[in-house]
Amino acid sequence: MRFEANGDSRKEIHALVKINDEAGARQFARLNFSYNRAFQSLEIPLARITHANGGTLDVLPSAITDSPDPAVVNFPAYQDIRVKSIRILGLEPDDTFEYRVVTSTTHHPLAPDFWFEHTFDRSGTVSHETLQLEFASSRTPEVRISPATPTQSMGRSGEGDASYTVYDWDWTQPSPAAKPPADASIAPDVAVSTVQWEALAIRLDERLSFADEPLKSLGAYESLPLLKTTIAPEIISKAIQLTKGIEESRAKLSAIYDFVSQKIKTVDVPLGSTGFVTRTPTATLASGYATQEDKFVLFEQLVRAVKLGAGAALIGSCDEKGPASPVEFKRLLVHASDGSESYWIDPSLEVAPFGVIPPNSGNCAFILNRYFIVMNSTPHEWTKLEAPLPFPSKQRVTIDATLAADGTLSARAKYIMRGENELLLRVAFHQSPREKWDGVAQLLALSDGFRGKVTKTTASDPYDTHDPFTVSYEITQPKFLDWSKKPLRVPALLPLLGLPDPPAKFAPGAPAPPIELGTPLEVEVTATLHLPEGTGAEVPAGTSVARDFATYESHYSVNSATLTATRHINFILKEIPADRTAEYNAFLHTVQNDESQFFTLDRADTPSATSPKP
Repeated sequence: MRFEANGDSRKEIHALVKINDEAGARQFARLNFSYNRAFQSLEIPLARITHANGGTLDVLPSAITDSPDPAVVNFPAYQDIRVKSIRILGLEPDDTFEYRVVTSTTHHPLAPDFWFEHTFDRSGTVSHETLQLEFASSRTPEVRISPATPTQSMGRSGEGDASYTVYDWDWTQPSPAAKPPADASIAPDVAVSTVQWEALAIRLDERLSFADEPLKSLGAYESLPLLKTTIAPEIISKAIQLTKGIEESRAKLSAIYDFVSQKIKTVDVPLGSTGFVTRTPTATLASGYATQEDKFVLFEQLVRAVKLGAGAALIGSCDEKGPASPVEFKRLLVHASDGSESYWIDPSLEVAPFGVIPPNSGNCAFILNRYFIVMNSTPHEWTKLEAPLPFPSKQRVTIDATLAADGTLSARAKYIMRGENELLLRVAFHQSPREKWDGVAQLLALSDGFRGKVTKTTASDPYDTHDPFTVSYEITQPKFLDWSKKPLRVPALLPLLGLPDPPAKFAPGAPAPPIELGTPLEVEVTATLHLPEGTGAEVPAGTSVARDFATYESHYSVNSATLTATRHINFILKEIPADRTAEYNAFLHTVQNDESQFFTLDRADTPSATSPKP
């Protein structure tokens, strides 16, 4: 990897691959390499197969294709995001495949700054890896190198303006018994950057701010693009249309959010694929599609048109002590304000209720807001990401099941969800065509401990975000039980409640972390099981336990040939102190013991051939 003084770069990958089996041959039958032709070029100067018998075969240029990334095929504005593919025919076990890929970057939108991160492969697939990093000696980037992967050498090459600082690594896969470094999952082995966090916040904010028309006179602030913008008439008109008849500021934000999230199609490319170059809000509005960056730009302009505010925040690894780098960030969130309260939103998900963001968003956000610097010289802000749900988080699951005389179980399950798990289901069903919904529900059933074949799945409209999300499906499991066993014990047909694990052990001398219970959540699950004629049943005793951090109760009953089971848990606190570990473990033990209870069934020797209908 070589960086020039002006930020241009050249990256060359040279790989030698041993094909061990048919699976390896299939894996390398086609290789794809992404780039952005607006400021990059990508070449594949070498692609060669060396057969086990010693013969060689060069892959012909005709086997290389260059096309828009599949995510942008239907979106012309983003077709500079490309994929160059190479098709490799004739690979067999024991062959060796060798290739080189060269990516050249010129006039990157954030140049002359540059950054680079690399982590050596510890999966066991790559046995030997070398890395050479060069940058113009006139530049002095911050360099962080993991103690687990020290450089093999460091020096200089060339003279004068052609002088480069050179780092070399020679990495060999450690033995399986070797332990990875403690921070291997957090920080890259090598990180280099010429930009500081404060400057990065300003530069990215500049890229995410758009002036349809510049204001004429701003005096000392003339050089700040964010402050010298007016809003295009089309945007003002759209904002007025969306908020017509709405008085409450929060409701205005919600109406604009619904439009941007649901009516503007999200182009699902990685954050920064365009170099953080954004389109005009009017172009986005006219086209009806946008990346997550362009969705923010449109949303910010629409809310500003009705005298409200919004800003961007980037979500990543929260490694604020390492060299600054845009590759740290994987997602863009929006913080919107109605003048008195702020809300975290993610318009790119399309089906997230207002004020609900993905539960895996992390614990901190990198705020892009140059107003701080203009007004009071406050630099960028890493802030704790706290996004309370705008409504109580609830889940209700009902199971209506029938047990046939031949031991077959058939059931209808219905889920009513509000909260973080609701969002996960909305996204899953939104991203799957209707003909694949049975497959999505099958995964849901398996996660709840149900076995059998799922059919007839239905779901509410994922775009209907103002009401809880509902899913229902039918599931059938032949040979659910064997009537010849006496007495017969069956579990309550209820999803497991998924309590947080007990606290893990922590390093000696380190402060004990609190016990994380997650977002406050109320869950109620109910199952009704209709038994064949002539079947008797005994039910276990219910349980009730209450603590200030959570409550739990269960009820079990039998009435004629129908069993009923209900469990209700309510997580009240997000976390509890570590010194209450014993108390939490006792609560956890009580719930798990109750969940492991069984119904006892006893049936006459001559059962009816038919089972009653629910």
